[in-house]
Amino acid sequence: MVQAKTWILTKYFDGFPKDSDFELKVEELPAPKDGEVLLEAVFLTIDPYMRPFSRVRMNEGDVMIGAQVAKVIQSKNPAFPVGSHVVGRCGWRSHTVCDGKDLVPIMPDWPQDVSLSLALGGIGMPGLTALYGIEEVLGLQKGETLLVNAAAGAVGSVVGQLAKIKGCKVVGSAGSDAKVAFLKELGFDEAFNYKTVGSLEEALKKASPEGYDCFFENVGGPFSSVAIQQMKNFGRIAVCGAISTYNDTTPQTGPYPHLTMIFKQLKMEGFMQSRWEHKHPESLKRLMGWLKEGKLQCREHITRGFEKMPAAFMGLLQGENVGKAIVAV
Repeated sequence: MVQAKTWILTKYFDGFPKDSDFELKVEELPAPKDGEVLLEAVFLTIDPYMRPFSRVRMNEGDVMIGAQVAKVIQSKNPAFPVGSHVVGRCGWRSHTVCDGKDLVPIMPDWPQDVSLSLALGGIGMPGLTALYGIEEVLGLQKGETLLVNAAAGAVGSVVGQLAKIKGCKVVGSAGSDAKVAFLKELGFDEAFNYKTVGSLEEALKKASPEGYDCFFENVGGPFSSVAIQQMKNFGRIAVCGAISTYNDTTPQTGPYPHLTMIFKQLKMEGFMQSRWEHKHPESLKRLMGWLKEGKLQCREHITRGFEKMPAAFMGLLQGENVGKAIVAV
């Protein structure tokens, strides 16, 4: 028998998450049956989506949702040999017994010198989100100007780099001077700290006086209201996240963008990467190719210890991470 540690959502979050919203439990797992595997978590992902999704995809008392890179330590399924690694949506669990249906093997030619944790980051869901937002939603073209907020995060940092690969001007917004310096390292043309600029409107105008063809939206709230005013005619907006609203106890209201969207004839589309799941294998190969060529950097913010999952999650929502937030077991 293997003991599994799990983090439970004891009650729905009310405002910003608290330690008391989580409980660490231990459970005994049965031995795998025919067709099943026993997984041991190696890396777990921490992502902003967990905050809003916890309300719509979970019940109180459930194991917190999320993906992990796990090692197969027992197997009665020939598709997943002992010692192999997989990405699975197992939640906040140290060990899992499952039938393998939702497991994705790590790509077979994964380079030895690349951490498997990147399968949860730039060569995983966040990288795919960035790629599909740029190509499928925005249709970003060479020579265009792209604005991305939360630009030093797991998705935003990849968005900016992919836009540079495509020959675009990239403007990024982030919440600290260290993050702005990171964006400059990545090759962003312009970057600013939204917390210290006197006027967000003036900062956006200074960074791109002619306006923006495309806006990759991760933040929502007042930032979005200001940015939409800076779009060029026929501009496109990909709505990936709205982290500034996730912990609100009272929903934010207006200003509303409808007239601006009409006058400028803007296109705004929300999306999730799962829409293009049929493209994942080829898309992951493309992302890995850019990584190998040195065109894509994947910064990670690693917290060590399964017991620190809630702290890492709350830190992410407070903007403590530069790049992808990962918990290493």
